[in-house]
Amino acid sequence: MKPTARDHRHELLISGQQLRELQRQTYNMAEAFGLDRKIEAYKGKRPLTLFRWDLDCLIDVIEFALEDEIDYPDKSSRQYRALRKLGERLQKEYATVYRKDG
Repeated sequence: MKPTARDHRHELLISGQQLRELQRQTYNMAEAFGLDRKIEAYKGKRPLTLFRWDLDCLIDVIEFALEDEIDYPDKSSRQYRALRKLGERLQKEYATVYRKDG
């Protein structure tokens, strides 16, 4: 999907443990048309530009990963908490902008 001038650009800085955990999940983004490569290459130094469809994908991937007992058997681990916090942050960003869309 190609962004238009009307598409909202989300500028988010993702770094540290949250970025490492998100990068561990890129294999679940196979149908995301380059989002997986964008996340893999991201270094966390500057804000990452994401669009609505990117947020949709990342939220789904994170929810899927957090439910996976193999990836995250210990729900109190630092890795699980970092990914969960990132998921909550992305959902909040999404809700702030698109709440009126239903």
